[in-house]
Amino acid sequence: MCEQLGTEPDPKRMPPSTADLPDEVQFAFIVFNHMPDRWDGMSGTYLGKDWSSIGFFLDLFEIEDKKLVVYFLSRIETWYSKKINDKQEAKRKAEERKSKAGGKNYTHNVQG
Repeated sequence: MCEQLGTEPDPKRMPPSTADLPDEVQFAFIVFNHMPDRWDGMSGTYLGKDWSSIGFFLDLFEIEDKKLVVYFLSRIETWYSKKINDKQEAKRKAEERKSKAGGKNYTHNVQG
């Protein structure tokens, strides 16, 4: 983008990358991405990560400060769960509005 505008990149205005985060946070993201998701089969609600494999991943990645990484994992999961469930709720409300408005509109239903 800077190249298109003919400007030099300003590091102070750049968003942080994962590499800018402390090692424990980076490990938390790595473990988080490997942990399986849990979904409610009836409602489609996201229930969070399956924590039964946490010990395996902490050992696999040879994480030394397990407590701190687990803390960051829980913060990431809280944020991610809220994001997913808010998105699901918005989708549900949109479908509800659509059904109240008469549902789908096919060409054979259109009055001309």
